[in-house]
Amino acid sequence: MIAVKVSMKATHKPLKRIPAALQAVRTLAALTPSRPLQTPDDQASLTAAIHQPQRHGLRLRLTNAVTSYLRKMRGSTRGATPRVSNSEVLWSWLGSFLGIALVAWLNEAISTQRTHASVWLESIGLTPTDGLLLIGSFGASAVLLYGAPRSPLAQPRNLIGGHTVSALIGVSAWLLLGPLLPWLAAALAVSTAIAMMHLTRTLHPPGGATALIAVIGSEQVHAMGYLFVLIPVTLGALLMLLVALLINNLARGRRYPEFWL
Repeated sequence: MIAVKVSMKATHKPLKRIPAALQAVRTLAALTPSRPLQTPDDQASLTAAIHQPQRHGLRLRLTNAVTSYLRKMRGSTRGATPRVSNSEVLWSWLGSFLGIALVAWLNEAISTQRTHASVWLESIGLTPTDGLLLIGSFGASAVLLYGAPRSPLAQPRNLIGGHTVSALIGVSAWLLLGPLLPWLAAALAVSTAIAMMHLTRTLHPPGGATALIAVIGSEQVHAMGYLFVLIPVTLGALLMLLVALLINNLARGRRYPEFWL
C-alpha cells in the first residue's frame, strides 16, 4: 500500500508540467513563420518590424527634446520687474544726466576749442563727430551705473575692465580681419570680447558695443589703432565712474560701489 502511494506521488508532478510544456510549444509555433523567409520582401518586412520600435523611441525622444526646448521660452517667472520708487527714478535720472553731460561737454570742448589737445587730435585726423570721449556704448553703461548701481555688472572692475578688454579685442579684430572680412571681424570682436570678459571677471554688457564700435567705426577711428583703447574708452569710463561715486552715495538708500576688485 505504501509502494502504491509513492508511485502515484512520483508520477503526479510530471503530469502537472504537461500543460506548461504544451503552452510553450504553442507559443513557439505562433512565433515561427509558416514558411521560410526566402524572398527579399519577407526579409525586408522582418527587418522593418525589428527596427520599428527603435524608430518610434527615437521619434519620441526628439519630440520630448523639442517640447522641453520650446517650454523654456515661456519664462520661469510671471510678471515684469517691479517698479522702483520715485526717489530711485530721480537719482537714476540725475546720475545719468550728469555722467553723460560731463563726458559730452569735455568731448565738445576738446574737439572745438583751439587747445593743445584739439591740435593734437586734428594731427591724428580726428573730427568732433568721432569724439574722443563720447561713444555710444557709454549710454548703456549709464543705465547700469546710475540705474542699477548694485548690479555686479556695474561695479568699477566691470566698468573699466570690461570696456578696456573689449576695446583691445575690437581693435585687434579690425587690424586682423577688418579690411578683408569686416563681417567676420565684427562677429569675432563681440564674441571674443564676451569670452574674455568672462575669463577676467569683468563682464560688462556695454563692452560688447565698444568692441563693435572699434570695428564698424569711421576711418578716423580705425586710424587711431590701439589709442582707441585709452581715448575715448578708458578715459571716458573713468569720468563716468567719478560721477557714479559722487552721485550714487548722496542718497541714504544708495551705495556705490559694492566692490572694487
